[in-house]
Amino acid sequence: MTVPTADVLRQVQHNSPNALELRGITKRFPLVLANDDISMQVRWGSVHALCGENGAGKSTLMKIVYGIQPPTSGQIVVDGETVDLTDPSEAIKRGIGMVFQHFMLVETLTVTENVILGMEPTSGGAINYAAARKRVAELIKQFNFDLNPDAIVGELAVGLQQKVEILKTLYRGARILILDEPTAVLTPSETEELFDFLKNQYAASGNAVIFISHKLHEVLHISDTISVIRDGRMIGTIPTQGATTELLARMMVGRDVSLKVNKAPAQPGKVALDVQNVVVKGEYGNAVDGVSFQVRAGEIVGIAGVEGNGQSELVEAITGLQPYRGQITYLGKAARGVREVEASGLSHVPEDRNERGLVLEMTTAENFILGEQDRAPFAGPLGLLNREVIEQNARDLSEKYDVRPRSTTLQAGRYSGGNAQKLIVAREMRKGPKILVASQPTRGVDIGAIEFIHARIVEARDQGLAVLLVSADLGEVMNLADRILVMYEGKVVGEVDAAHATDTQLGLLMTGSADTLNTQVSWQE
Repeated sequence: MTVPTADVLRQVQHNSPNALELRGITKRFPLVLANDDISMQVRWGSVHALCGENGAGKSTLMKIVYGIQPPTSGQIVVDGETVDLTDPSEAIKRGIGMVFQHFMLVETLTVTENVILGMEPTSGGAINYAAARKRVAELIKQFNFDLNPDAIVGELAVGLQQKVEILKTLYRGARILILDEPTAVLTPSETEELFDFLKNQYAASGNAVIFISHKLHEVLHISDTISVIRDGRMIGTIPTQGATTELLARMMVGRDVSLKVNKAPAQPGKVALDVQNVVVKGEYGNAVDGVSFQVRAGEIVGIAGVEGNGQSELVEAITGLQPYRGQITYLGKAARGVREVEASGLSHVPEDRNERGLVLEMTTAENFILGEQDRAPFAGPLGLLNREVIEQNARDLSEKYDVRPRSTTLQAGRYSGGNAQKLIVAREMRKGPKILVASQPTRGVDIGAIEFIHARIVEARDQGLAVLLVSADLGEVMNLADRILVMYEGKVVGEVDAAHATDTQLGLLMTGSADTLNTQVSWQE
């Protein structure tokens, strides 16, 4: 095999103005109609955004385009030619590349080895690594990617790993690039770099981008055209010019949705959660390294940062799930272990609802009492469950927190992400906490549920709770928090008044910028 030339930034002649046409694509699974007669056109030289709630059918549609799944019916047309994409290799031959939300990299291999994997150039029956490395280095220079072809991928920052994924597709000659939630793990500056490449280099050279995202402000920023899918059907395709987040949200959900968090200024009271010099050991050194901060009653303190900088370990220490050095007090008292911490007045919405928030095989009613199943009013003196009270509790909370379907017997694992999350929030708030720790509270949640959960978090603050919000979604932190702490490499590297915070300021802190650290105090003025 020879080394691919993959000069994808060179203008070429196309056979059709459309890079991709989908005609009546339908995909049926045994119990689900995932895509229902979807038609869509993506033009060369454009960034085409694809929006929709979780489960709307976006990923299924793109897996069909990339040859991972066959359509039940319909046609796929690439540059004017009807094609049969039976597997990803066929899609790659047609110039289609896809970068998945969860990277498919071998962390122990170099950048070059990852890029050429599966398409290794050979000479005399052996891999011609020198030629491959030369080509990868040329591509890195051509696309202005800040990468070393000899770097070990596992040692790279997440933003650089994503560039390796993109480089893999470009090495294979991708003319149509599909990106699934590409900014989920990027800082604002990394996002801007990605957008500049996609719009001003890749698409501007005549290629096509399909951009899948739930971040509507990013969709409006980067795209030329937007298609919206709801419940497996194409709701419509509109030009980005003139579109608004409110319009897109209404198309996605089918009703008006308030995307702005309405909240009055905080009225902080006494310190409820006090974290001092906390250290949590990690696999390589300290995952949390001397972190100190306080959260007062009646305020929301947000923790921002790229995932993997100690946020998860910090939350586990605070909630009693992880041993630590240092001191944490809850309403002025020390506590260790989940039971003691909970008894001190803390409720926890965990970042992984399936692993830590729910028992998927248990019913709605049973999940609503987790942590309280052995005490009144849900259990009697001998520990026997009071089924009538448990069922009524489930009915009341399902109604109050709009958990759908309204069933007390449905297994928790059968709820959508948004309804499962509302179940957890309802249970934790029913306990009457004084401190609420909400970690990634809207991850994988639909827009309508996000609106609802955000309102409940602000409501908790206004009722006098001390709220610690941890989220990888910088927009969520900026919208909800009253004060924002930024974590980088296990440390709190800055604190910003949320009312005056900007993406740029927080993004610099999230990357550990030394210049930023020297000026952080002025941002609090």
